[in-house]
Amino acid sequence: MIKGVNEKFGPCNVKVLRVSDMARAKETADIIAKQLPTMDGGGGGGVERSLPDADLNEGRPAHHIPGGKARQSIIDRTDENHPRIEKAFQKYFYRADPPSEEQELPSSTTTTATEEEQSPDENTDTTTTTTLKPNPKHEFEIIVCHANVIRYFMCRALQLPPEAWLRLCIFNCSLNYVTIRPTGTVSCRLLGDIGHLGHEHSTFSMHHGFNW
Repeated sequence: MIKGVNEKFGPCNVKVLRVSDMARAKETADIIAKQLPTMDGGGGGGVERSLPDADLNEGRPAHHIPGGKARQSIIDRTDENHPRIEKAFQKYFYRADPPSEEQELPSSTTTTATEEEQSPDENTDTTTTTTLKPNPKHEFEIIVCHANVIRYFMCRALQLPPEAWLRLCIFNCSLNYVTIRPTGTVSCRLLGDIGHLGHEHSTFSMHHGFNW
């Protein structure tokens, strides 16, 4: 299902593909990886494929408000999962250093005339400055993980109460797009987007389509 949308990642400057340590996420990441240029043995040019990270595994990320009386088992599970998922958030969501508009590399070039041509003043040192074109302005990371974790990440990234995570619903195999700028401002550009899927493939949890 996701194969069609992965081809659209091409124009983006994707740096790394991250994934949880759960089977369904790794299977999806394998499909995505086939559409992306991978790092070669020399370490140049492609997308880094990171090792599976168990901190991204599914779980109950936080207690939710509003909510009724919770069973003790749910409280215990939430208290157990929260530190791990919060650790993953702090690991992968942060502001980058501001990029420089251009990069100057000074290089020293010595020009020496031949013995017949040179005079005492002709032996010179010439310093040249090479201005490089800037790298693509934006860098992208792909994280393949799970609905509860993604909803928690969205709340945290937007500086909303994380206890609101269960108010969000995102479809299976959906795209979620967050921009974090060097200034610290954050934008959610996509949440639960399934424009690449037909109605027959639109599911949430155990529900099909939109009538639930």
